Amino acid sequence: MFKPSLFKPSSRLGFCLIAAALVLLPFVVGGVFGDTWVRVIDLALLYIMLALGLNIVVGYAGLLDLGYIAFFAVGAYLYALLNSPQFGLFLPIWVILPLGALVAGIFGILLGAPTLRLRGDYLAIVTLGFGEIVRIFMNNLNSPINITNGPQGISGIAPFKIFGTSLSRPLEIFGFTIPSVTLYYFLFVFFALLIIFVSLRLQDSRIGRAWVAIREDEVAAKACGINTRNVKLLAFAMGASFGGVSGGLFAGFQQFVSPESFGLMESVMVLCMVVMGGMGSIAGVVMGGLLLTVLPELFRHGAGPVQKAVFGKVLVDPESLRMLLFGLSLIAVMLYRPAGLWPEARHKHEIADAKEEGEKA
Repeated sequence: MFKPSLFKPSSRLGFCLIAAALVLLPFVVGGVFGDTWVRVIDLALLYIMLALGLNIVVGYAGLLDLGYIAFFAVGAYLYALLNSPQFGLFLPIWVILPLGALVAGIFGILLGAPTLRLRGDYLAIVTLGFGEIVRIFMNNLNSPINITNGPQGISGIAPFKIFGTSLSRPLEIFGFTIPSVTLYYFLFVFFALLIIFVSLRLQDSRIGRAWVAIREDEVAAKACGINTRNVKLLAFAMGASFGGVSGGLFAGFQQFVSPESFGLMESVMVLCMVVMGGMGSIAGVVMGGLLLTVLPELFRHGAGPVQKAVFGKVLVDPESLRMLLFGLSLIAVMLYRPAGLWPEARHKHEIADAKEEGEKA
């Protein structure tokens, strides 16, 4: 749908400022705080892509999925198997990533097909089991034929190469050295913006409106002529494909994958990003992914020095204190911003109406 507001001078200025900020961000962060924090931003971008995929299932279609990390694992292991010494295959990134999205989408349909009649807690339990099955499957698929190398994981994964340039090594341009983590940052920004663009188009499309109709009232949606079976399967497949792309990028970035990276807590973390940011809100999900990736690292690095400055010594282990502060921040958001930090307008009104009805009762 044509939107003239996007072509106003103010909109163009806003886009230019955002683009400039995205380009300068890794250099500013790297120069002030070091490349470690640029790596944190790289991981945040991967989580944002994951959260945007889960947002389709949870935020748009209203289907609670606690096993979403399984699709992340599928994409990561597919990249590892096709671009490492494990099978001796070294396919290019532009072949593996679309293939990872396709295979993850098929797995999404395989998950969605048996669960079409389930909702709420029952769907959550089934998807949780699916996520654990995939993780255990990867953990044990090393005998009698060694495919995934079991709990030892797959190492020696080839790094990304763009036009023959490896992203695992610094790049020198006109005497200026760009670190490896910054090169990965630009690659991840490209894919994150691509997924955001697809999400925006889906949100305003007929399919997106059908997902929202199912989320609001599946019986009414079916009565209106919406093929709820196909639309729900499409939500699972589309969300899973985003997870598959993110998993492939993760494998090439880490150059190592193992089943430990795809546990239940990772699924819970991605779900928290969607809920904390605002279900159904793309901007909110991006904010949630960024905050829930950066905040734990801030707590990790800041808990020790703050305790020494206040008490003269470290009283509580920084790792334990990090999780405590992280949990308290989530509780505070759910208490004071139940619709999320940047909620979708429709979802915000729904929660406000429910709150008013509760107060009247």
